[in-house]
Amino acid sequence: MRTAAALLASLLCLTWTWAQGESGEVIGNANIQEDGGKRNISPDIWAELKELRDMAIEQKVELRNSKSKIEKLEQENTAVQARLSGSESKNAVLEARMSSSEIEVEELKRENAVLKASMSSSENVVKELQRENTDLLARVAASENKNTVLETRMSSSEIEVEELKRENADRPKVAFSASLTDAGHVGPFNTDITLKFSKVFTNIGQAYSPTTGIFTAPVRGVYYFRFTLRDNRASSWIGAKLYHNDERLMLNDDYSTPTSYAYAIVANALALQLEKGDVVRIDLGASHGVFDDSNDHTTFSGFLLFPL
Repeated sequence: MRTAAALLASLLCLTWTWAQGESGEVIGNANIQEDGGKRNISPDIWAELKELRDMAIEQKVELRNSKSKIEKLEQENTAVQARLSGSESKNAVLEARMSSSEIEVEELKRENAVLKASMSSSENVVKELQRENTDLLARVAASENKNTVLETRMSSSEIEVEELKRENADRPKVAFSASLTDAGHVGPFNTDITLKFSKVFTNIGQAYSPTTGIFTAPVRGVYYFRFTLRDNRASSWIGAKLYHNDERLMLNDDYSTPTSYAYAIVANALALQLEKGDVVRIDLGASHGVFDDSNDHTTFSGFLLFPL
């Protein structure tokens, strides 16, 4: 730009000098010739002036082009600066986001560390629970095996119970118990008599007859019998005989002392194997007596232990 300005100044000076020459003034040492009233400048000067003019014009054009380029470059520079400013703003935003992201990453790292610790603790808990579960499964399996054994035994027991129920249902039920009388004294007599225990308490199976005093076995089996006799008279004998069919099995008697408040008691019991139809009775011996009233002092009982 400085060169163009210098050339322009030189051109202006030369133009001014040329203009002075045309007005009839002498310019420096230039050679001026007059021909028919016309003044001519040396061709070398004109050529130089023309060349300088062309150079000036060219410099103007270049100057204008340079200005256009400068303006264009300034516009581009402005656009670049705007873009740079936008880029810097965007970069600031990105840096802020990056900083926030880094903070979040650090926070996530800390949380991840906490989660890892928690996960490790949870894994330990899970392993412990798995061990406990294994133990429980083993205990459950053992319990199930035990339950299976118990169920088997229970089933067997239930079968036995059902069998016993069926046996008991088929088994005859025989039991009786009776007291002698409410009349008071019985005997003594000159001969033996069969005692008739007429006050019946129990007579399951109806094997005992209170009208005869005789028990008749309904089935073959083992039976249990028991009797108790009492007398409250002084200086008297009390006694009884137990018979199986016509066979006397036992004799029990006693003598009461001669006092106002004397009394005697005899009692006995036994188990007998009887055939179906066998009979059992109690006879009061001759010259013996017994006593009974509403208090039921004299009794006779028996029942089937088991059939054969």
